[in-house]
Amino acid sequence: MLENHPIEKILFLDIETVPQYPTYDQLPENLAALWDKKAGQLSRLDKFSADILPNPEEVYDRAGIYAEFGKIICISTGFIRNNTLRIKSFSGNDEKELLAGFALMLNKLKEKNIDFLCAHNGKEFDFPYIIRRMLINRLEVPPILNLSGKKPWEVNHLDTMELWKFGDFKNYTSLELLATVFGIPSPKDDIKGSDVFRVYWQDQDLERIVTYCQKDVVTIVNLLLAFKGKPAVEDENIQIVG
Repeated sequence: MLENHPIEKILFLDIETVPQYPTYDQLPENLAALWDKKAGQLSRLDKFSADILPNPEEVYDRAGIYAEFGKIICISTGFIRNNTLRIKSFSGNDEKELLAGFALMLNKLKEKNIDFLCAHNGKEFDFPYIIRRMLINRLEVPPILNLSGKKPWEVNHLDTMELWKFGDFKNYTSLELLATVFGIPSPKDDIKGSDVFRVYWQDQDLERIVTYCQKDVVTIVNLLLAFKGKPAVEDENIQIVG
């Protein structure tokens, strides 16, 4: 499995997102009206029944899931060189600045001999979200991210969730669950994805979110290594770089 994807040629990544505004009340009027409409659509997607529509304000913490209403506050990346996993994060309140820094890194991947991007549920979430936010911020999308005009086999994106499906498209399998079944330490030992909204907007603790995002990257790396039948990266071989 994955014989044609050497681990050293892969850049692993994870993103953390939040709603663009700290509260529903602070949404501009036109955007609030559009969120009201979006919130009404959630009844078809989860526990809400068609007769009981969700209150747009009560579900506003979920706005960060959608690139039109959310923003990226952290992108953590990792790649392996000389048996060392090097982790670098792009984070901050200025989304355009962090995206520009990340794009600059992507444009230099060939110099590092990296040909693939890998994320968990990346094809459904991370990759399209990043592309959409780059476009909204008027940034040029790096070639390795840009899908325009590419045939499916020309897209160098790997997705550990898709790899685990083996063609079965019925279920979503979380990174936490796969980490557990493969005996990999859980990245959710402090906060979970559902806590990011609160930790960012209420606690204003971005560094805590960055640490959480970096743990996700380590877990994705170790999961792909498990898929390849290889041991996990030892803690002493993980390096956080500036």
